[in-house]
Amino acid sequence: MSDHDPDAKGGDGGTQRMPTVEREPASGGGSSDLEQSASAADFDGGGGEGQPRRFWSERRVPAGIVAALATAGLGLLLYDVAAVRAGRTAMEWRRRLADELAERPLDNPWMIGGAAVAMVLGLWLLLLALSPGLRGLLTMRRPSGVAGAIDVRAGLHRSAAALVLRDRAMEVSGVQSVRVDVSRRRVRARALAHFRDLDEVRRDLDDAMASGIGELGLVRQLDLSVRARRPAKR
Repeated sequence: MSDHDPDAKGGDGGTQRMPTVEREPASGGGSSDLEQSASAADFDGGGGEGQPRRFWSERRVPAGIVAALATAGLGLLLYDVAAVRAGRTAMEWRRRLADELAERPLDNPWMIGGAAVAMVLGLWLLLLALSPGLRGLLTMRRPSGVAGAIDVRAGLHRSAAALVLRDRAMEVSGVQSVRVDVSRRRVRARALAHFRDLDEVRRDLDDAMASGIGELGLVRQLDLSVRARRPAKR
């Protein structure tokens, strides 16, 4: 049995990412540092008032693209308006655009297509503004009984969670290799068992994975799907 089997790998690639920790602005005169460590059993359960929510993406790339395009378009329009006010003729593109908008009927295919594109872009930007993003980051619960924990928000990357659960699965007797995929709502484990009864391996693997998921300290309890089979004969 080897932990370096080529078929055994975590979800989202083989790169390990460490948990993300974000400190919230401190309220009151509480301590700003954690004074002691917490085990998985010390995490608050349920969805109480103090439970942290999902991390929100800053979305710098979409915001930068929209800002750059808006700045370029408005800058060009203002320059042309100022040039007309100064006695020069309007640019060809603005005269042609004004003529097209004045002459084309609303049921023209180009008008309908342009309106559809603008609507899709607007809905996409609205969706980005209203959704948290960062789907690869799982929100962790705040530990209870730890000084300063209320000021800390922690998140675990799905790839790191998959690596931890994969190591737990490899500790099960009879497991030759295993692939663990972690999504936002489910953990899927696909194992190859080279000895022991498959039902026993599947049962022990299910118990080990369920225990490992509980020790991750996540806000959302992930569903578990476990499969075990024999290696293909060569």
